[in-house]
Amino acid sequence: MTAPAIRIQGVNKRFGRTHAVRDLDLDVPAGSLCGFLGPNGAGKSTTIRMIMSIIYPDSGSIEVLGGNALRRKDRIGYLPEERGVYRKMRVAEFLEYIARLKGATRGGLAATVLRWLERVDLADVAKKRCQELSKGMQQKIQFLAAIIHEPELVILDEPFSGLDPVNAELLNQLIGELHAAGRTIVFSTHVLHQAEQICDRIFLINHGVKLLDATIEEIRERFDPRTVEVEMLDGRRPPANVAGVHDAEPLRDDGAWELHLEEDADPQDVMRTVLEVGPVRSVRLRRVSLEEAFVRLVQDDEGPDAADRVREELSHV
Repeated sequence: MTAPAIRIQGVNKRFGRTHAVRDLDLDVPAGSLCGFLGPNGAGKSTTIRMIMSIIYPDSGSIEVLGGNALRRKDRIGYLPEERGVYRKMRVAEFLEYIARLKGATRGGLAATVLRWLERVDLADVAKKRCQELSKGMQQKIQFLAAIIHEPELVILDEPFSGLDPVNAELLNQLIGELHAAGRTIVFSTHVLHQAEQICDRIFLINHGVKLLDATIEEIRERFDPRTVEVEMLDGRRPPANVAGVHDAEPLRDDGAWELHLEEDADPQDVMRTVLEVGPVRSVRLRRVSLEEAFVRLVQDDEGPDAADRVREELSHV
């Protein structure tokens, strides 16, 4: 069996009275694309800093690529939450310097830097000083600095923060391409829908406690809402007495309804029946979102008030 890229066992970290990370166990499989998720202050960045050996746990152990991160730095790419570039250096010079620090050889490095700048639509800034770039441009340059040496493991802390939708989508694509090339990717974010688009595994944390560690498919099975969404023509009500449906409620006033299924009902049978008795504009099985799963877990852990707080926070990202 292949060893995990990251193994965390029994880790605790306190800052004064704040117990930032509590009894944390986590294996990140090699080659996975893992979203490290939770609201602000959940303990994500603290855990990442411990993974990177920037700070150390009070108890427990952490292995990265089979050892200590400090001894694996040339095999790790890291984008910290605190952004920063060498402001006086020119962009291409900065990226080449970072790559050499990480063990890259000079041969072909200039061409590699230019290729990556073209990939993020910044080829025309290669000779500019970093301080001349906008904040969004600097963020893309720092992302390139994390991956320019072709690391095995890429750790990104809130990589989408401050990016406009176009550049956030570009970053999504790059993360997906790195993963397809065999890299292990771990990124933390409180923007759950972005992680849901590209991750194959999700780790949810709240108040330093692990609430969920599963693949996307396992999450969908565990939190299956047992709901079929139907959009009827002409705003009609869906057909009554469909086998397997115990109740229906309107989603909107334009003929969209939710059909809540009985425990032993087959969703495919229900959808076929609805189509047969029509008239129907659309029918689909509803999938649980990460936000819904997270809110339900927080509610189970802390109660309805905490779930409302998390729901409100997530609605503003």
